[in-house]
Amino acid sequence: MIPLGDDVRLRRFPFATLALVGLCVLAFLLELGMGPGVAAFLRESALVPALLAGPDRRLDALDALLSLLGPQRARRLLLSMFLHGGWLHLLGNMLYLWVFGDDVEDRLGSLRFLVFYLLCGWLAALAQVAAAPASRLPLIGASGAIAGVLGAYLVLCPRARVTLLLPLGLAAPVRAVLFLPLWLALQLLSAWLAPAASGGVAWWAHVGGFAAGLGLVFVLRPRRARRRRSGRR
Repeated sequence: MIPLGDDVRLRRFPFATLALVGLCVLAFLLELGMGPGVAAFLRESALVPALLAGPDRRLDALDALLSLLGPQRARRLLLSMFLHGGWLHLLGNMLYLWVFGDDVEDRLGSLRFLVFYLLCGWLAALAQVAAAPASRLPLIGASGAIAGVLGAYLVLCPRARVTLLLPLGLAAPVRAVLFLPLWLALQLLSAWLAPAASGGVAWWAHVGGFAAGLGLVFVLRPRRARRRRSGRR
């Protein structure tokens, strides 16, 4: 299921969403320019879970949290959120970010949205690191932060109609309140079926990012929106 767009009307131009898309594309083009040296660059500059663990390669959630607060590792994490492993990885993430990110930014405001996005990416990485602390594969991609955007979208625009590209080239509008829980269920199923340290897709980052988005949107959305929701003036 590939999202093509939605029916939510924007009140402002999505500057932050466009900037995030642009930074991810620019970072990927720089990766391509490195040629064969990109693998060494990712090992040295991106977030590698095993580097956070001790000699026994064991790491609990608190240890992971404290490890990601260090300046060097925080820099690795921030860089990792803008790197991608291939064209399909990049294009898939950017499509989801563009379809859902502009609406969340519209509700939160650009600055709040940027803070929200980065926090979701950080918490998503924490979930993946805690699930696979011994992994020596670089944890790269914007999907954890984007999963947080999906969680916020579910809260802010549950009745929105999202146009999905289905198998056989069919397109159909589906309510966000139906599509996004299904998306989350698929991530949970994949995380359960695939060993966390086996490589490939960081499923627990998707789950952790979505959960982070569900919670953080209530904290970061403007106060006037909270008052409207509760009926106060």
